Amino acid sequence: MLFNSLDFLIFLPVVFILYWFVFNKNFHNQNLLIAVASYVFYGWWDWRFLSLILFSSIIDYSIGLKLAKTSEHKKRKLLLWISIIANLGFLGFFKYYNFFAENFANAFSIAGYHFDSYSLSIVLPVGISFYTFQTLSYTIDVYRKKMTPTNNFIQFTAFVSFFPQLVAGPIERATHLLPQFSKERKFNFEEATDGLKQILWGFFKKMVIADNCAYYVNMIFQDSQDYSGSTLFLGAVFFTFQIYCDFSGYSDIAIGTARLFGFDLMKNFAFPYFSRDIAEFWRRWHISLSTWFRDYLYIPLGGSRGGLWMKIRNTFIIFIVSGFWHGANWTFVIWGALNAVYFLPLLLTKNNRNNMEIVALNRSLPPFKEFLKIGLTFLLTLIAWVFFRAEDLTHAIQYLNGMFSASLFTIPSFKASISLVLLITFFILIEWFGRRNDYAIQLLKIHFLPRTFRWGFYGFIIFLIGMFMYADKTSFIYFQF
Repeated sequence: MLFNSLDFLIFLPVVFILYWFVFNKNFHNQNLLIAVASYVFYGWWDWRFLSLILFSSIIDYSIGLKLAKTSEHKKRKLLLWISIIANLGFLGFFKYYNFFAENFANAFSIAGYHFDSYSLSIVLPVGISFYTFQTLSYTIDVYRKKMTPTNNFIQFTAFVSFFPQLVAGPIERATHLLPQFSKERKFNFEEATDGLKQILWGFFKKMVIADNCAYYVNMIFQDSQDYSGSTLFLGAVFFTFQIYCDFSGYSDIAIGTARLFGFDLMKNFAFPYFSRDIAEFWRRWHISLSTWFRDYLYIPLGGSRGGLWMKIRNTFIIFIVSGFWHGANWTFVIWGALNAVYFLPLLLTKNNRNNMEIVALNRSLPPFKEFLKIGLTFLLTLIAWVFFRAEDLTHAIQYLNGMFSASLFTIPSFKASISLVLLITFFILIEWFGRRNDYAIQLLKIHFLPRTFRWGFYGFIIFLIGMFMYADKTSFIYFQF
């Protein structure tokens, strides 16, 4: 079920009413409602894949209980590996089988041996990369004795399948989200209205900015050989805004929806395009994934504590694995490796934690030097996004060659809609002045203004959504991951 669909606009109020007005006397019944509603939400796409979520839940729930009952190191480690192999096995089969089969055959063909590539028509289950990592975090944290396992299967099922963030995150830690299912929730009007504002801003980002950028991005990338460098650069800029507004828009809707039900989800984006270097960008982009890899892969590998070789090795491992997590294509691997190249000089010179505070914290505008740093970071990110968007490596190289040709300094041959440029400008301004908050319109000093102005602003956002939304519902980019 898509957030930007009529189905969800009916589903959400129904679940909300049942949750607060029918099942409100017992939080255990509320948990059961959430679990059932979440399975309906996911099953709306394809009910057959509900078995995967259920199996993953049973495996990690059972292993968590067994880990609590044994203190023998070898048994605990065996249980942990059963969870890792089971979860990553399913993820690997559905997401990477064809990739490895094809590349295995290609590798042997180069050596003169011919192997038939037995590819399968596999449907990638929506959200499998997200809920797999979420359940793994539970087992790993129980193994590390950072948390006590739950003995309530309904609570655990609701945690794993929680519908607001089930299919595209944020990837929640069990230590943060699971305890929220074990206590009573009371309706908080301020939290709910704040959640509605975040949902509204998420819909604006997705349906107004991302979807309208996608129209031009698809056209330019599909026939990139026919356009000038300036037009290709424009297409890359549009994709840079498309992927941010699409994914962070989903996160805003997910976090806001969770707040309607009394739950707090972790922040997933912190205005990454205002970053002054790549290290800061990765502290602000897809925070739930980058911190997951930091805590469960980077630090166990030794992090940045070792010598030069270990720092270089661990940096490339973390970024390449992160790229490969996004999809079974060499373009994602190169995207990850390129970001490692960007990041490594900052790490080796110990400048990777220079910009911990938001830019221009107590100023309206950044100093000229920081403005240039933001521009350079944005450009480096834009170049990397070309690999992320391209169909394959050949397409990415051709696109970049065309973009950085002499025609880069010509007037774009592709006339973008003036309204889209104005909408992006409006979006950047709102994000800039709201950058100190959890999301752009959370405060923005609107609540200090007269009620008519506040409602007028929200009404204007709703008007823009109605004016520029597409009649056909569009999927979110990260559903494919």
